[in-house]
Amino acid sequence: MNATNRTQPSSPEVQTELLGRIETVLNERVRPGLVEDGGEVQVVGIDEDNIVQVRLLGACQGCVSSVVTMTMFIEKAVKAEIPEVRFLEAIP
Repeated sequence: MNATNRTQPSSPEVQTELLGRIETVLNERVRPGLVEDGGEVQVVGIDEDNIVQVRLLGACQGCVSSVVTMTMFIEKAVKAEIPEVRFLEAIP
């Protein structure tokens, strides 16, 4: 087992490519449903461990169901298409 790949930080090019893939998944599978309910999601950043920081906006911001929206809908969709994403982290 080669653990060095997990500990090495991603290059800016890899991060840019990963961000593009995440945005594609969000645009195709997540945002249409959020927009219908008056919400939105914004990718704030991706750290060197492939943890994606996102911010819920609009009606999703502060909604009592935002934790469920985040884990059962957004994170599930992203991780299904992009398995190298470790998890999504909601930030205010």
